[in-house]
Amino acid sequence: MTDADAPRTETEWLTLPELVEVLDEPLGRVRRFLDDAQLIGSTRGGAFAVPSVFILEGHVLSSLRGTVFVLRDAGFSDDEAIDWLLTPEESIGISPIDALRAGRKSEVRRVAAALA
Repeated sequence: MTDADAPRTETEWLTLPELVEVLDEPLGRVRRFLDDAQLIGSTRGGAFAVPSVFILEGHVLSSLRGTVFVLRDAGFSDDEAIDWLLTPEESIGISPIDALRAGRKSEVRRVAAALA
């Protein structure tokens, strides 16, 4: 099975207005989350949106930001980083985003750093 064939983590995609509501934060703060790479998103489907799995219990997943920086250092675009985070990674056993949500930040970042 190739990465393209692997089942990806199911997620809803949240637009900016939906993020404002889910995070209970003003639009300016949500934009700062994006500017600071605390969140990343994509314009898939026409409108800019963020995978809902990047939010945990009404807050931005804290381990996402550092992981995004590691992936950017490895040459990934935000779209490529999102794809990698949502696709099961053989060396982790689950998708990187599921591992981050389970508290396995160091393991995910170690694998991401090896991609450089």
